[in-house]
Amino acid sequence: MKRIAYILLLVSCIVLLSSCAAGNYLKTEGVRDTDIKGSFTLILYGSKYSNDIETIAILDIEGDDYSFEPYAPEFDYKIKKGVPADEALEETERFISWHSLFLYYQISKILDYKDNIIGYEIRPLYQPLAFGTSDVLDVDYRIKNNKVIVRIKLKPEIERMLFDGDKSKEDN
Repeated sequence: MKRIAYILLLVSCIVLLSSCAAGNYLKTEGVRDTDIKGSFTLILYGSKYSNDIETIAILDIEGDDYSFEPYAPEFDYKIKKGVPADEALEETERFISWHSLFLYYQISKILDYKDNIIGYEIRPLYQPLAFGTSDVLDVDYRIKNNKVIVRIKLKPEIERMLFDGDKSKEDN
């Protein structure tokens, strides 16, 4: 009986640990814009309303085995195919820099499991005094059948600040 209980406990632990594993998430690393060359599918996410800080651009390298797809309704993003690197960077900078609190942008390469570059992420950085941090986005990339699913959202503390307001004053 003890042996069966031990085996069940062991199996439960293995299942629990495997469900908490990192999964198929990809990593990103910083890069300079001068390193970006080639032709891209440009994904412009956000800029839906006048104060939308949930904005980012993704440059999907054309001709590789992967395609990127935002985990969002189609009206939240635009896709342009066959855009040369210099044109993509120029359009991206215009797209992400329109907000009055924009400070600079950060470019990261998106790497597959073999550390091959499969795309680039260009995110806006905002004035830190406005939001408590320059980087307001929480973005992750997950591969499923050679499709890179991109989940983009505001960091939880930024979302609470913007949409919950200061509820502590209302509660008192």
